[in-house]
Amino acid sequence: MSQSEPNPDLRAANRARFELELEFVQSLANPYYLHSLAQQGILNQPAFVNFLKYLMYWKEKDYARFILYPHALHHLELLQQAQFRSEIGKDEWREYLNQKQFDHWRTWRDPTRIQAAAALPPDSQPQSATSEAHNIPHTNGS
Repeated sequence: MSQSEPNPDLRAANRARFELELEFVQSLANPYYLHSLAQQGILNQPAFVNFLKYLMYWKEKDYARFILYPHALHHLELLQQAQFRSEIGKDEWREYLNQKQFDHWRTWRDPTRIQAAAALPPDSQPQSATSEAHNIPHTNGS
C-alpha cells in the first residue's frame, strides 16, 4: 500500500466514528432526549460538556449538509450554555421547546400561519414560556 492510499482499517474506523457522531448530533433535535439527559445529570458532567464543545464542528458547512434535522444544530448550540443544560431538565422547558419546534415545523412554509401566530395575544402563551427566566435564545437557521 502506498503512502497516498489511506489504510482501509483507518478509513473504516473514521467512517464508523462519523456515522456515530452524526447519529448522536441528530438525536439532539429531540427535546425529550435532551430532558432525559438533563434528568440523569449527564448534561452537567465536565467530560460530556467538552464532548458537546467538540461536536460544534457539525455546524460547519462541510458537515452540516449531512444533518437531516436542523433543530439538532440549534439545540447543540443551546447546549453550550450552562443555563440551558440546567433548565432543559424541567418539564415546562421540555414542553416549551417541544411546542416551539412543533410550531416551527407547522408554519415554516406557510407565511400566513406565521403572521397569524404573531398576532396572538401574549397571554395565550404558557406562563412559564413567557417568563424572562425561560427565554430560549434563538439562532439563525433554526
